[in-house]
Amino acid sequence: MTDSLFSPLTLRETQLPNRIVVSPMCQYSSPDGLATDWHLVHLGSRAVGGAGVVMTEATAVEPRGRISPQDLGIWSREHAEALAPVADFVRSQGGVPAIQLAHAGRKASTSRPWEGHGPLQPEGEGWEVVGPSDTPYPYDDEAPPTHALDRAEIGRVIDAFAHAAERALSAGFEVAEVHAAHGYLLHEFLSPVTNDRDDEYGGSFENRTRLVREVTAAVRQVWPDDKPVFVRISATDWLPDRESWDVAQSARLAPLLFEAGADLLDVSAGGIHPDQQVPATGPGYQVPYAETIREHLRDEDVPMAVGAVGGITEPVQAEELIQNERADVAILGREHLRNPYFGLEAADELDADAEPPVQYRRGF
Repeated sequence: MTDSLFSPLTLRETQLPNRIVVSPMCQYSSPDGLATDWHLVHLGSRAVGGAGVVMTEATAVEPRGRISPQDLGIWSREHAEALAPVADFVRSQGGVPAIQLAHAGRKASTSRPWEGHGPLQPEGEGWEVVGPSDTPYPYDDEAPPTHALDRAEIGRVIDAFAHAAERALSAGFEVAEVHAAHGYLLHEFLSPVTNDRDDEYGGSFENRTRLVREVTAAVRQVWPDDKPVFVRISATDWLPDRESWDVAQSARLAPLLFEAGADLLDVSAGGIHPDQQVPATGPGYQVPYAETIREHLRDEDVPMAVGAVGGITEPVQAEELIQNERADVAILGREHLRNPYFGLEAADELDADAEPPVQYRRGF
């Protein structure tokens, strides 16, 4: 039987009820990193709306790993307890609760988008940020001071991801995703644009990929064997005129992440540098990256699932991705902001065997 958008997908012993995933989308609405009723309603409504996997926004593994002072975090037990009602409600609606574990690296310490999204200084609301080197992100305004992580500090970052995963598990999440995309810390180590180290974490492909492999393995070690680990990457830096991270390196990395314990690769793009050259956007404009990596995995006989993102807005479009084996899941971001009930409407349009909650059935 051909897989479809509404066929289940089993990863390890966890069954995703369908192939629709709510993409991590920052809400910039967390006082001291704590989830609030906003997160319960925001994420809970997408579960009610029929998504198979509902993922939190980027959730910082330590305070300096936040993008903004208002970012969600999971660096303490209190943070996990604040997130537990979200995970419980998503599960009660038949969805799989997921969390993205993140560290913003040198792109941390900025104001919220609706407040300008500019860099914040330590003497104000900001803090010193960290990265592979002390080169700051090239903002138009003065960047906060950037500290190059030494080897001992890298070890503490790995531990922070592992401890965050343990807290996420205690909060009831069933999927942990490692955020290694969009110019944040792990991506900064991957890309030669931002990584000019000369130790075992810089230089060669093996060295530049070491940190994301170690973080993935550390999360896998504390995550239950029956539950999946995802990794989100930027397949390309969109910087064709300089040495940078590209799709070929992403395809090469994918089997290594599988060996480290990842079960699904969430394929996005860009974010490392403001000079990026984004191709013309449109329906499914990033899907070819996921498709290329998935084909490479199949050629290498690696049974790793792949998720596609980018301009996925229509049920038939999402269905085509799955039926034509271009991706294993469709990951929707902005469309879920516009329409929390995309899953229910897609099931109705595709005549799928999926029912809305009993409270909503008279509307379908």
